[in-house]
Amino acid sequence: MSTMTKSMSLCRAIPCFCLPLILLFSGSAGAAQGDDFENFEQTIDAHEFDDQPLDEPLGFPDFFKLSFLDLQEDLQEAREAGKAGIMVYFGQKYCPYCEKFLEHDLQNESIQAYLLRHFDVIGLDIHGHRMVTDMHGNELLESRLAIQEGTNFTPSVIFYDTDGREGLRLRGYYPPYRFLAALEYVADSHYRKERFREYLARADVPLVFEPGDMIDEPFFMPGPYMLDRSRWPADRPLAVFFEQGNCHACDVLHNGPLSDPEIRERIDALESVQLSFWEPTPVVTPAGERTTVREWGNKLGLFYTPTIIFFDEDGSEIIRVDSVVQFYRLRNVLDYILTGGYRKHETFQRWRQSQRPRIYK
Repeated sequence: MSTMTKSMSLCRAIPCFCLPLILLFSGSAGAAQGDDFENFEQTIDAHEFDDQPLDEPLGFPDFFKLSFLDLQEDLQEAREAGKAGIMVYFGQKYCPYCEKFLEHDLQNESIQAYLLRHFDVIGLDIHGHRMVTDMHGNELLESRLAIQEGTNFTPSVIFYDTDGREGLRLRGYYPPYRFLAALEYVADSHYRKERFREYLARADVPLVFEPGDMIDEPFFMPGPYMLDRSRWPADRPLAVFFEQGNCHACDVLHNGPLSDPEIRERIDALESVQLSFWEPTPVVTPAGERTTVREWGNKLGLFYTPTIIFFDEDGSEIIRVDSVVQFYRLRNVLDYILTGGYRKHETFQRWRQSQRPRIYK
């Protein structure tokens, strides 16, 4: 069976996965070869793992650049080497999502080769105390740079092109197929003419968006979706779940974290709605804008399902979870919201440190 045939077969079984697979195995970049396809089939399980903090600290891989942490200088050297730019990695020593990314995604031979062919990789610790010169020439601690760049979740990566322009940023862990699609998106300069969401949507649409039922939950409010909080504050924060049918990652969320009594108890303290990612369903946003779910998602720059965006009582976004999430991270995010931690701390990570200094997630 050919690589493309295998990918199409997998897509019919799990349409949510096929969008980047078709791009990768039919794209011009040739990042993943047929011999590696079995590795990509295994990414079906990439959404399911224990996300408790690690017992042993992580280090940076040997292939990360030995940088003096002057990002402008790093970019100049990447430019002189004929590369597409640099990738800045933000991680933590005890982060299980970082471990998954470093050992599952970046240890894939095709991904690693493609990454290093097009980018130099600079590693930063979001709790670290090394001095970094950022892309604007400002010198600051790497922990301050992490706050400046809004790295609420690790791993986070930011791609910069040879002009110093941000090509894409990813917050949190994504399975190998999605990260590889991101690499191609930046390396081939697609970011100059379209959003990542639009780039992914150019795959075989009937397979990707094949109709399917989403998993309903008793805590989801029914439509019509009048979510406006701009004129009259609500009594509780709001959680908006952007999902789609036939989505494996969505199924994992519902059958895993959302089925846990501790999570359920916290979710019940919020107002929650479930919206179909690509549908033209009418919605009034928390800011009072009349639009459709599809257009709202496009304006928000969403490209991953499930994405959960949390809004405060006045309709301002608090935080979004738009990457793989398991029990401990989701529980922590809910506690951050329900305790009002976002009102007192600069970032989610700063709040986490204030709760349990050794637990970095």
